Amino acid sequence: MNIQLTTSRRPVVALTLYLSSLFAANTLGLKLMPFLFGTHLSVAVFSFPVIFIMTDVVGEVYGKKIATSFVVAGFISNLIFLGYSALSLVLPWSVDGAWVQPAYDQIFGISMRITIASLVAYIVAEYQDVLSFFFFRSKLGTGRFWLRSLLSNIWSQLLDSVLFMVIAFAGIYDTHTLITVMISWWLYKVAMGFAFTPLSYLGIRWLRAGNVNNS
Repeated sequence: MNIQLTTSRRPVVALTLYLSSLFAANTLGLKLMPFLFGTHLSVAVFSFPVIFIMTDVVGEVYGKKIATSFVVAGFISNLIFLGYSALSLVLPWSVDGAWVQPAYDQIFGISMRITIASLVAYIVAEYQDVLSFFFFRSKLGTGRFWLRSLLSNIWSQLLDSVLFMVIAFAGIYDTHTLITVMISWWLYKVAMGFAFTPLSYLGIRWLRAGNVNNS
């Protein structure tokens, strides 16, 4: 299927939502809120599933190549953002603005280990999400988008949770705690992704309406 992105601004809107959700997950996700049975849940649970769902939606309408381009754009954007963050942290503080320095440095002074964990988990899990989605599409056909998206998200979200937690916190938390947090975070993300499925269908319909070459 050939598409002409210049005929519609809708792919640009989709990319904007994708990148905004990515940055929101990576920055706002530092906040934890109480959840069921004494567990904790990052506020990123509301934005992070959008990242994986968006590649499924874009892939469904425009194909694997465009979905992969979204992943590459997200990875490069993350690298650029981290570069800006590193620069902002090493530049000197003005005396008048130094009152906010402790909080600023604490929030944006992400350790190299966590930074690496985030980048590795993102690129591996997102790339696998695209591959899995189109694998299930080849096996199940073009119908039942919700099922193909759910199956690919279960696998990719598991990869993301395992890679991030192991790279970032192995040796810091004991094995039991690490596995508990890993599994709960994975299940939360999958559940939220499934809850967002109706929005995925709206997104597919909206993008197809602007795709003059849709077949």
